Amino acid sequence: MEPSHDGRQMASVLPLPKYHQIYLVLREQLEEGRYAAGVPGEISLMKQFGVARVTVRKALERLVAEGLIQRSPGRGTVAVQRAPGANDGQAPGRSRARLSGLLENLVSMGLRTAVKVIECEVRPATDAVARHLGLPAGAPVQKAVRVRSTREGPLSHITTHVPAGLASGFGKRELAREPILILLEQSGLRIGRATQTISARLADAAVAPLLGVEIGSALLAVNRLILDDQDRPVQWLNGLYRPDRYQYEMQLSRVGSIDAKVWVSTELSAHFH
Repeated sequence: MEPSHDGRQMASVLPLPKYHQIYLVLREQLEEGRYAAGVPGEISLMKQFGVARVTVRKALERLVAEGLIQRSPGRGTVAVQRAPGANDGQAPGRSRARLSGLLENLVSMGLRTAVKVIECEVRPATDAVARHLGLPAGAPVQKAVRVRSTREGPLSHITTHVPAGLASGFGKRELAREPILILLEQSGLRIGRATQTISARLADAAVAPLLGVEIGSALLAVNRLILDDQDRPVQWLNGLYRPDRYQYEMQLSRVGSIDAKVWVSTELSAHFH
């Protein structure tokens, strides 16, 4: 028998079988490179999701069938390494969008919300982080995890990676007071531009309690690369936002000839409550 409490929680969020919800969460984590050292065992996953072993096995079998993991006696479960640059964490066929006015908006939001620093330490860059920042694999980076909140409660869960040399002038205390872009500029760096992708993902067991949502809840997912005025990568960010408290708004204008008019973005703003 599977525990009914956690089962009811997950079922109330998405009308999907529990094994499929677990499969989706694990797939997203694998795409982020979280399990480079090995995927948790069946018993660990049973405790994490509050389900029976047969449910976990069915989710893992789906990941094996898609070529995302390999399972073998003695070795356990390991992630299958992707070729460098393959999709860059982007699903096949998914288009990219560049958002104007992004940096100014990010700093403004940072100044109008409260932040709690969950983690801040220098560690070796994973292959995925190193690829985005243009660093050798294993190069030292500052990893910071923060939760931003409004008066109504948690808004976002943000994980940033910055080359260790650029982050040497600030740590946990400074990140609790100032937006990271301001800290980077105070250190003498000149921010140039950013590229960003926006998609959706499910809250896992680590993020869900920090954002006050249930495991399997839908979140707005943002991957953002910040570059300096010399077009050098200086920050790789993964953000998860509660869609009931945060939204993007873009102003669009039509440009081009009468035969080929297209919509382009002219302004970007973010709203949270």
